[in-house]
Amino acid sequence: MQLPVVVGVDGSEGSLRALDWAAAEAARSGLPLRVVHASLWERYEGAHPTFDTERPTEQILAEHLVAAAQERAQRLGPEMRVVASVQPEDPAAALVRESHEAALVVLGSRGRGRIAGMLLGSVSLALAGRSHCPVVVVQATAPSTPPKSGRVVVGIGSASGPSAAAAFALDQAASRHGELIAVRAWRSPAHEAMSHPLLSGSPVSAHHQQAEEHLEEVLAALDRSGSSDVTIHRSVVQGPAHQELIEAAAGAELLVVGARRTGGWPGFHLGPVNHAMLHYAPCPVAVVPDAYLSSRA
Repeated sequence: MQLPVVVGVDGSEGSLRALDWAAAEAARSGLPLRVVHASLWERYEGAHPTFDTERPTEQILAEHLVAAAQERAQRLGPEMRVVASVQPEDPAAALVRESHEAALVVLGSRGRGRIAGMLLGSVSLALAGRSHCPVVVVQATAPSTPPKSGRVVVGIGSASGPSAAAAFALDQAASRHGELIAVRAWRSPAHEAMSHPLLSGSPVSAHHQQAEEHLEEVLAALDRSGSSDVTIHRSVVQGPAHQELIEAAAGAELLVVGARRTGGWPGFHLGPVNHAMLHYAPCPVAVVPDAYLSSRA
């Protein structure tokens, strides 16, 4: 059974951009598309008796909204299977539940109502930290720099071991027949003495060498089967990770970052770099939980 690409819609301009991105992703990957609208209209309009033939106004509007979204997606991918669902519950909770049976969840960076003026809506932030599958947040406005076809950028952190973000980014670059830019940013604390027995020279050179070695280890651990035609560019740069990733993402189709589970707390730790990417990145941002590696196996 193929897991669908799930997209959350609320009728806003941002959600329409997310819908278009999700439809293109599903069509390219050969996956079904599931359009979801969730709202707590029952809380505000009250429960209706079972014999009452009149449905709540908000429910009618929601059904019209998803029908229009389904029709729009079907026009973008005539051969694609598109289904739609209206759910009377909290949007974040509904999409987190959908993420259990999804290949990918997509939504816009802004929503309607009180959060419409925020660069990143509360639903987007909540889902990015709690989803069981990769989440893509699509900006509400078009990027100022036109994206280069097939370019995917991934941020490589300092954690050791296989990288779920790198694996997802490689898959995305392969599906686009494009290129992958792996960015490893590093910073050298002032007046730090290096104790590594194999490293010599200035602390700056030593940190750069360590970052290069770590990036090579991460890339060497990737399964390249099915993606041998993807060109991987390595970028080891000194500076704040969020700043370097934002610069690297200019002109990219997708920026990928990872999320790690935190002990004792539900969901994943997004961290300051991920928050900065979700707020300021110039292209769609994918947040990939560690569980992606097991689902990919």
